[in-house]
Amino acid sequence: MAETILEVENLKKYYTQPGGILSPFQGTKRIIPAVDDVSFYIKEKETMGLVGETGCGKTTIGRTLLKLTPVTSGKIIFDKKDITQLSPSEFLPFRRQIQMIFQDLDAALNPKMRVKSILKEALTVHHKLSNAEIDRQIDELLEKVNLSKSELTNFSGELSGGEKRRVGIARALAVGARFLVADEPTSALDVSIQAQVVNLLKDLQKNLGLSYLFISHDLRIVELISHKVAVMYLGQIVEMGMSGNIANNPRH
Repeated sequence: MAETILEVENLKKYYTQPGGILSPFQGTKRIIPAVDDVSFYIKEKETMGLVGETGCGKTTIGRTLLKLTPVTSGKIIFDKKDITQLSPSEFLPFRRQIQMIFQDLDAALNPKMRVKSILKEALTVHHKLSNAEIDRQIDELLEKVNLSKSELTNFSGELSGGEKRRVGIARALAVGARFLVADEPTSALDVSIQAQVVNLLKDLQKNLGLSYLFISHDLRIVELISHKVAVMYLGQIVEMGMSGNIANNPRH
């Protein structure tokens, strides 16, 4: 039986907003619950889809898992270790294991770096490697994500949307990720490229034993890749079930 790789317990992320002059909250701080008491778990080699409308808190959850956004309360347990309150130095061993495929890859990929430099930077951030070993591992990464060597000399702005997604995935794999937060990885892609990205992620999961939190507003895409699906609304998970059950018997 597969072990649980990630547990989220009663996660909350609240923001405060000062009341304006014309606001009924004038002089007080308004509490905005971006994520409100969310709990779930994901097993090794499992994909959980997180679906909901824009602004419901999906991406905020993903960012808290990588400590890009601090939590208000709750627990995040990765590989049986509570990582919620770890300092940056304490979290470092986990950072390479938990990676994010960002929705806005135009912002996430340095436009001044060629693809080879982007992958080299990821490979060497935690390990000292010889140039020969770097080249060998880059070749392996290209093969895993179905990119050609000709792409290595391109800047990110010269890549198609699908190619950028593949580079983003390769960069996550380069540091040795075991768990990927995929934030809208098929957004702004045409249908055929969406299918290619989904199939690539499924192949990588099968071959490398990866686990995913797959974030999307598109239930159709989520159902294609996920083992189970959680539906978010206004910061809360309002429905959860096995893939197929949500679409066939929706309650929200």
